[in-house]
Amino acid sequence: MVSIRRSASAFVAVAIGVALVAAATLLLASGRPQVPDRFARAAVVVQSPEAGASADSFLPTRPWSATATAGLVDRLAALPGVAVAVPDRTFYAQPLIDGRPSGADTRREDAHQGHGWSSARLGGLRLTAGGPPTRAGEVVVDQALGLRPGAPITLLTAAGPEPYTVSGLVDAPGVQVADEVAAALAPGVRAIGLVLTPGTDPERVAAAARGVVGPDGRVLTGDARGALEPRTDARTRWIGMQVLTATAALAGFVTVFVVASTFAFTIAQRRRELGLLRAVGATGRQVRRMVYAEALVVGVAAGVVGLLVGAVLAPLVGRLLVDVGFEPATFRVRYSPWPIALSLVAGPVIALLAVWSASRRAARVRPMEALREAAVEQRPIGRLRVGAGALLVAAGIALSVGTATADEARIAAQYALYAVMALVAGATVLSPAVVGPVVRLLRSPIRRRGGAIGMLVRGGALTATRRTASTAAPVLLTIAFAVLVSGMVRTTTAAYAAGRADNVNAGWIVLPDRAPGLSDQAVAATGGTALLPTTVFRTDPATVPADQPLTALGVDPVGFAAANRALTVVAGSLDDLRGDDTVVVTAAANLRPSEPYAVVFADGELVSLRVVAVVTDDSLPGDLLVPRAVVRTHDPSALTSTVYVRDRIDPPVGARVVDVATWAAEADAAEDRLVWLFTLLLIGVSAGYGAIAVANTVLLAAAGRAADLRLIRLAGATRRQVIWLVTAESALVVLIGALLGGTVAFVGLLSIRAGLAEQVGAPVDLVVPWPVIAGAVGLCLLLAALASILPTWRLLRHRPARSPVGLAG
Repeated sequence: MVSIRRSASAFVAVAIGVALVAAATLLLASGRPQVPDRFARAAVVVQSPEAGASADSFLPTRPWSATATAGLVDRLAALPGVAVAVPDRTFYAQPLIDGRPSGADTRREDAHQGHGWSSARLGGLRLTAGGPPTRAGEVVVDQALGLRPGAPITLLTAAGPEPYTVSGLVDAPGVQVADEVAAALAPGVRAIGLVLTPGTDPERVAAAARGVVGPDGRVLTGDARGALEPRTDARTRWIGMQVLTATAALAGFVTVFVVASTFAFTIAQRRRELGLLRAVGATGRQVRRMVYAEALVVGVAAGVVGLLVGAVLAPLVGRLLVDVGFEPATFRVRYSPWPIALSLVAGPVIALLAVWSASRRAARVRPMEALREAAVEQRPIGRLRVGAGALLVAAGIALSVGTATADEARIAAQYALYAVMALVAGATVLSPAVVGPVVRLLRSPIRRRGGAIGMLVRGGALTATRRTASTAAPVLLTIAFAVLVSGMVRTTTAAYAAGRADNVNAGWIVLPDRAPGLSDQAVAATGGTALLPTTVFRTDPATVPADQPLTALGVDPVGFAAANRALTVVAGSLDDLRGDDTVVVTAAANLRPSEPYAVVFADGELVSLRVVAVVTDDSLPGDLLVPRAVVRTHDPSALTSTVYVRDRIDPPVGARVVDVATWAAEADAAEDRLVWLFTLLLIGVSAGYGAIAVANTVLLAAAGRAADLRLIRLAGATRRQVIWLVTAESALVVLIGALLGGTVAFVGLLSIRAGLAEQVGAPVDLVVPWPVIAGAVGLCLLLAALASILPTWRLLRHRPARSPVGLAG
């Protein structure tokens, strides 16, 4: 029969786990790419050829040239059912407010984008005041800027601030200019929208469009148009999916872990009850089925409750994810059948997986256990458990070695997380065998400072190693994950920042301020060495997709060589990087000086370049170097990312000046912020679970030891001494869990440090997150103490005159 008191802790743990899984899967199902508003009225969109080898590259597609675009537009517009075919041109343009870039909607990529006015037809954009731009110098802006038609406005473009006149207003971010102006600023086109006549079947037009485009593009309809969402939105959505997937996986793992520990503890407490069942004729199989049935009831009930809680929390969590930057502003929660079904199944599955080991132990209880007055454990751990624990520890060590030798930071982080999962599981399985040596190690301080209470604490831990290990397991889990994840993030961030700063030979760095990049005018005002990045495409028919995106940096070779300490030339000379047909490549390109190197630039033009130098793979913050003028010729909207200067200067419009250390720390500040928020989320999940599990397990232990505590009172102990006894026992359990968890995390952090040192080519300091360790240990200690003191205080409010002699240890 299911005991409500004994099942409460398992019920709470499973319900919380299912709630997290339900909320995460509902949010995952809602994370489909959204069709951009500017293509809402284009039932069919033709996109330029896909580029990039991975789904998380978030690089643009290879653009069509102006000539190719004109030919495609004419042929697509002639298809039956097509009212108009409009090339969508996108370029950088940002309104200046009081001489500075507007800070509104800085997280939205379309807030600092410009388009030709004809693109308004693709999204059904309508004027709220004024008229469309009909010539150069006129612009339509967002009415949220508070301007009126006819008012002057300055737009910050890639060339610098440009004066414009407001011709009209719309209720949408970004700016719209005359089509001929857009064609000059964005000669390359990546999408052509087709507006259809009423009643036309989009799929029929799409089939005809595929015949026109062939392999030089793809045709999108319906929800597939979500592939056109801004790259920043796609990247943000991808980050959110990783966060939700990790949260769901961690929630499932921790739930099984915590519930298994709870079931193991309750089975240990019920040995006499189970022995009595065996004594009256129950077989081991029947006992095992009974335990499975109890777990199934708990799992089903907790699964339903968890699903309801997760469904309620999903919209709230969705809004929070948008606010912190894990989802784009277009994210909306949608309820789908599969997350609901998965959550309903998760409850019973988690409970059954968690009770597997405990059920085997219950089936092995012998009938004679019913006659034992003292429930002293006969054997702390069996051979099968030792073998399983050893395999898990070996797997954790192997994954730690993989972490230390991984070539990429992302792969190393994955290996580290898996390594700690394996080591945590192994340490938990082997913990009954470890409890004894740890307690004996602490024998002297416990005996010296604790007197009789210390002797009882030590004796209880040594004679009930399973109980002690089960209570310490949640602490082990909490400390291990909290220390590993926070230490990994802090160590990695510090290592990359230090390596980045060491590679730069400059006094100060000029960076964009509330803008995606620096204009040419701002760069000219600094007098420093600038990096002008652009994306180019190299076509290789042997790869899929054939067009591989590369980051090209437009530089002055002399200044770049002086500012870059990591630059190492292995062939040719950087001095030959001049003219309009030269390029410097890395050794990975497997080319030699004078060999041809053809790439497609942002304007869609195929240009054959000549290799003049080859550098080592770690010499460049990109893939290749070209003269700065070449980038500007082929990408009129390219923005400078960084300018190196010797002395501090007054920042020009749209710029700020920082020292090298600040720049190194801020280089990935946005990503580091998201990673740290992700870290706090993971720590919150593991620490929250651990705290709940610690409290539940200690409460169960206190309830099961009522006779012991009464007997101690009858032996002459005061109520204060008994309270001190249970508090000391809780502190010892937390200390054991913290030592084991810290050891596991330290192994993972050492492997991460070794891998980072290999990647950055320099010694890496291990950053130990002492505040996180203190907070996690303090939380576990506080809850464990409260969960043991409160029931004991209630139990001992009145001194008993008599008490049963039985011991239930």
